[in-house]
Amino acid sequence: MNIVPTLRKRRFAAATATVAALALALSACGSDDSGSGGSEDKAAAAGITLVKPGKLTICTHLPYKPFQYKDGTKVVGFDVDLLDLLAKDLGLEQEVVNIEWAQVTSGAAFQAKKCDVGMGAMTITDSRKAAISITAPYMDATQVLLTKKDAPYKSLEDLKGKKVGVQADTTGKDFATEQAKKIGFEVVVFNDLALQENNVKSGRVDAGINDNGVLYDFVKENPDTAVVAEFDTGEQYGFGALKDGSGPKLVEKFNTLLAAAKTDGKYNEIYKTWFGVEPKK
Repeated sequence: MNIVPTLRKRRFAAATATVAALALALSACGSDDSGSGGSEDKAAAAGITLVKPGKLTICTHLPYKPFQYKDGTKVVGFDVDLLDLLAKDLGLEQEVVNIEWAQVTSGAAFQAKKCDVGMGAMTITDSRKAAISITAPYMDATQVLLTKKDAPYKSLEDLKGKKVGVQADTTGKDFATEQAKKIGFEVVVFNDLALQENNVKSGRVDAGINDNGVLYDFVKENPDTAVVAEFDTGEQYGFGALKDGSGPKLVEKFNTLLAAAKTDGKYNEIYKTWFGVEPKK
């Protein structure tokens, strides 16, 4: 029996198997697009630097139903679905950070690298455009007046000497403050939408002023309340981002995706999901 050639064959076979296994492992590593590496490549190719690898980190102030609110542990809503167009295009997952609204509109949240994008049915204003990058408008809005259903108030003039609830750091608060100077009602500020709505419902304040989308949604689920007046404030919503750096690139990318969604019907589909009807043309 010739032992030496047999040993050589065995050693050669073992070495060949080892090389093949190593090559297979390296090949698998190189072709894996499922991790954050693939998404980082897409963002980097677009010139976008993210706060967290593999994530589109979004700041908001919860709740603002139906635009963003918690359903169990998950944040859902119209704004969430629209920004998912951006997240999916870049191969990212959304991560929502609940934060004071003024940090979003002032740009402080972006400068501190707390998030990439801000959402919250944010009205586009000159002061906000000076502080942050803002997308093209994605929805029209106006201010409305919420009361208890059996209340005698039908206009702001009816509320002279009464209490009107508003939400902090909103255009509704700005509008109410201006009107209060002319009419003579007291403006009561609440930190979030839910507090404002429930204080109207309970009668702690006589009425509330906020955006039409959120207050009409509240009335649907609370038939003992009513929207009794609309004010033509001519507002439009946009999403915010850092004033410089990656901010303008995120805005440009979203604007392109929004235009496509309005053309192919995706925007109408998302709108109908949250408002029950297609948007007016």
